[in-house]
Amino acid sequence: MATRYYLSLPDPAKARAAGEFAFSSQGAEGLAQELQDALRTDALFERWRAAQDDPDGVDPALGVTDPGATVSGSQDDLHVDLIAVTSLPGAVFKHRLRLLAGSTWELRDVAAA
Repeated sequence: MATRYYLSLPDPAKARAAGEFAFSSQGAEGLAQELQDALRTDALFERWRAAQDDPDGVDPALGVTDPGATVSGSQDDLHVDLIAVTSLPGAVFKHRLRLLAGSTWELRDVAAA
């Protein structure tokens, strides 16, 4: 079953500076596309896993993907709102978001999709 996550990036510049795997896009559509790619493919997970001290020791369950995940984004003044729909487990979703935005994101609401 899919879940709809309502997210906010209050300061997108801080999200882009959140670390080695952080967002690089400037606008809401680009940020949404980056998150969507991170949910649909294992590319971000594999880059992160390769950077770990013991890549083989990383739980492979963190690398699951959802090829049907969708993310839309909108700019509202200085912050960005994102709506992600995915069937990924919440822990995996949050892990990908932490890689992309560190702790600079806010979860506004969650609903069944």
